[in-house]
Amino acid sequence: MRGIIMKEPNIKMVKNHLRRQKKIIIRPSIYYNSDLSKIPERLTKNEFDKFKNLISDVNDKVDLIYINPSDITSHGGAEIFDGKIIFNSKNADYVILDDMTDLSKEISSTYSRSASPTKRDSTDLKYGIYKKIKSNEDINQIKEHSVLHNLSFVIIDLDDWRIIPLENIIASLHGTNIEIFAVAKSIDEVQTLFTVLEIGVDGVVISAQSAEEIEQVSNIIHKSVFDIKTAIIKEIIDVGIGERVCIDTVSMLSQGEGMLVGNKSNFLFLVHNESIGSSFTSPRPFRVNAGAVHCYTIIPGGTTNYLSELESGSRVFVVNEEGVGRIVVVGRAKIESRPLRLFKAEINEDEHGSIIVQNAETIRFLREDGSILPVTHAKVGDSVLVYSKPPTGRHFGMEVSDEFILEK
Repeated sequence: MRGIIMKEPNIKMVKNHLRRQKKIIIRPSIYYNSDLSKIPERLTKNEFDKFKNLISDVNDKVDLIYINPSDITSHGGAEIFDGKIIFNSKNADYVILDDMTDLSKEISSTYSRSASPTKRDSTDLKYGIYKKIKSNEDINQIKEHSVLHNLSFVIIDLDDWRIIPLENIIASLHGTNIEIFAVAKSIDEVQTLFTVLEIGVDGVVISAQSAEEIEQVSNIIHKSVFDIKTAIIKEIIDVGIGERVCIDTVSMLSQGEGMLVGNKSNFLFLVHNESIGSSFTSPRPFRVNAGAVHCYTIIPGGTTNYLSELESGSRVFVVNEEGVGRIVVVGRAKIESRPLRLFKAEINEDEHGSIIVQNAETIRFLREDGSILPVTHAKVGDSVLVYSKPPTGRHFGMEVSDEFILEK
């Protein structure tokens, strides 16, 4: 199994949750401190229009929207919210039920008073509960009522203790089809919520104020896929002593994973991690000996950093041979003087690039068949995996699509 290294008991949990699409649930920023068990005050026209404009800008990245259907009826714009409403209302698509102690009555009432069948069939509704977690008893109640009443989702709100209760809830419900949503207190907390027990919750409820914040969340939860191609090595040159950057991440990397690194931002080599040891070195599956200080690598958001800019806390992409990327955090970056070697490769006459890496056996490329190729054994004519796209200019790492650029 590629990706994060896991203990065997967790594999079934992971497979069960990976089948589900991770969801972004947005609510107006004015609702930030609201308790989702209570219906908040109605939005003014200005507040509603501001939120509607935000949703319009990011609608393709938002899965559910926490908003009162009555506000939509009053202020208009129903087409933007169609099929995405989660609220304490019988007219929502995801109905948050009011009282865990009388769910059977509530569920029956939900069906009988649902919106007109011309809009949707009542059996298409999903219903669930919202619960603030203060003790293990709350967790036991969630499991008991969720399974007994065949709920579709639960929304979890936690205060001081956050990780342990979520681990317990995920472990309790992993064998069901119940989606677990969690209220995020900030954008920074989203990464943690989506990785609890290595599989995370199924969705987060956030109060975002800008399209940029929603883009951040989208980058965290949606895997990026890079177009990995095969290039042929055309030239190899020993260039002498220089500084290279060794990236130690806080994640365990698997065989087949590495970082995309290169001298040009549009042509990056897949440099393998050090999960494979030898007679002289121990495996270091958290490390990528990436390349010379000037080389580019792609970071979340589609921008690039020079390797010399990475430091503890930086976020980078780790990519496998199929091009599936995940975000990991840098624990430290070590810059040291080492003998370096230049590799030039090309896919065709229009797609070509180069990389400078340390000349040592522990630095490895990947071949087309997924096998490892140490840079000390590489020769002209060997094939290696790269990421390539048409050249564009960059300004402080940000792509400038209309700017002419020629890199050699």
